[in-house]
Amino acid sequence: MHRLWLKLKNIILEKDYEWHKYNFPLIAVVIIMGMIGTFSLWIIGSSGFNKDADFKKHIIGLVLGLIIMAVMSIVDYHAICRFVIIYYIIVIGLVAATRFSPLGTNNGKDAYRWLNLPGFQLQPSELCKIAVIFAIAVALTKLQDKLNTFIPLVAVIAVISLPLVFILIQPDLSSSIVIVFVAAMMLFASGLSYKVILPVICVAVPLFFVAIWYIQQPDPMFIKPYQVERIIGFRHPELYPDIAYQQENSIRAISSGQLYGKYILGGISGVRQYNRGVDVTESDFIWSAIGEEFGFIGCFAIIIVLMVFIFICLHVAKNAVDYTGKMLAIGISSMFMFQIFANIGVATMILPNTGLPLPFLSSGLSSMFTYMIAIGILLNISIQPAAKAFGRGFLVKNEPVDLASLNFNDYDNV
Repeated sequence: MHRLWLKLKNIILEKDYEWHKYNFPLIAVVIIMGMIGTFSLWIIGSSGFNKDADFKKHIIGLVLGLIIMAVMSIVDYHAICRFVIIYYIIVIGLVAATRFSPLGTNNGKDAYRWLNLPGFQLQPSELCKIAVIFAIAVALTKLQDKLNTFIPLVAVIAVISLPLVFILIQPDLSSSIVIVFVAAMMLFASGLSYKVILPVICVAVPLFFVAIWYIQQPDPMFIKPYQVERIIGFRHPELYPDIAYQQENSIRAISSGQLYGKYILGGISGVRQYNRGVDVTESDFIWSAIGEEFGFIGCFAIIIVLMVFIFICLHVAKNAVDYTGKMLAIGISSMFMFQIFANIGVATMILPNTGLPLPFLSSGLSSMFTYMIAIGILLNISIQPAAKAFGRGFLVKNEPVDLASLNFNDYDNV
């Protein structure tokens, strides 16, 4: 048993990490965002307008998430890549179980996205995002010598197809879009030949507009009626006020915060707007509450923090010591970037109404733990030793490299 533990420890834990490169600025920004989210949820709950805004749960999730992040930061991501097929199958099984097992629940909504587990509810589609990022990164790494062909594109489509099927039948269109966006960004950053990218764009762009036209036709397949209504209400809010009311009320709530916000001017006792038709202010529409409470100045400051966060994530990708690390960091950065843009875009009616939480600010244990796992992976990418990475078989063309012939000052271009 002791020998087995030592062997497992040597596989998973890297002894030669460059600890001086541990990304403390990334941790600091994550903690700041978590504290902003906790404070926002406390205000929402104290105002009495949203009983689901449980800031205590958010604190618990943040603390446990930081522990998960710390553990993941010392687990070598190359070891995770070796067993990616196992995680991939398990997560897909969990996603499928939301619809096809007695553990699945819809939480009183028209979507089976959760599993009833002892003590809490799990949303497997959140974990699925990380599993898919790992699967794509490993697939692209193994196909580096074929980036001028359509094989990597076909491989990535194959990787995301099965998760997308099970997520769409929950249904969870927003998580599906996240996965597609992440896959597209990883493909674009992988070095895929423009001989492959340009034909795909020429086909995909017209298909996108055809899809937009199709879903507005009577009784379209593969999409729920309420999803069609949201798109139509977004395009013609003046004609469908009963559909677009939530986003319109969100805009009113944000604008009512004016420059300084109602919390600064009136505290908890101030008159709020976001109780008038804006649901899930603890999650999908937390930005409407933030805009009302903290005003333009507060929103601007938070957006700056979010921009710094994305910049740090992309910086990790830029400085990753190998191709696999770069792909993982690009995938994680893309996931965060899309969800930030989508959440704020929905609350401000730039995008159609869809349910995506704002990373580290919105309430939700499944999403918080997923984000912390992702941050832990980024931290591990940051501290990987450059010299050791070249002997792992996760480099260009998946071949070992002669260390004596390498210029380690230029390993990003290997």
